[in-house]
Amino acid sequence: MNSTNLIILAVYLGSFFGHGMMKQAEVPPTQTSQPAQTPPAAQTAQTPAATPGLTADSYVIGAADVLTVTVWKEPTLSGSILVRPDGMISLSLLGDVQASGMSPTQLADQISTKLKKYIQDPNVSVVVSQIHSKVVYMLGEVSKKGPVEMAPGMTLLEAISSAGGLTDFANKKKIYILRTESGSQQRIPVRYKEALKGDGTLNLPLKPGDTIVVP
Repeated sequence: MNSTNLIILAVYLGSFFGHGMMKQAEVPPTQTSQPAQTPPAAQTAQTPAATPGLTADSYVIGAADVLTVTVWKEPTLSGSILVRPDGMISLSLLGDVQASGMSPTQLADQISTKLKKYIQDPNVSVVVSQIHSKVVYMLGEVSKKGPVEMAPGMTLLEAISSAGGLTDFANKKKIYILRTESGSQQRIPVRYKEALKGDGTLNLPLKPGDTIVVP
């Protein structure tokens, strides 16, 4: 093979191998797929304890609430319990225990103290699983009459919204709230239109047992 042919062969081989190396370099590195991780915030939002405004120290238990009482390693003493109209709950070994007017933490401490007569170092937790004691009542020209379960810090406009809003026949100038305190009933006039325009002082905060009357 003469020198000219050798030069042509060398150029061809150099072009071939160089092109192959470029192609190989263009192949992206293989990435190992990782399982999707649930963000901590999303995990927190799924737990009942994340409900805004409700904590074991701030919520006050009332009649008709449903409690989950758990005594560690004592399944026969644990379970779901309804708070009776008299504010009491019934527990094995202890009988009737006052629950209404207490926070879940206070009630857990009270049950734990009473159980020390029967169990060494009882570990008790109380969770409000269903809230029924905190309601307001809607009467008159609203879409849905009757009790409305209160959210923490519920206001007049929020309650009316939860009841589906006012009907076309509602007299917006004569809405009022009936509230019973210390055995006497108060009639609180409502300035609905001004509250609707954004005057926060007129969007009255509600209390459990309030009745909103819409003539």
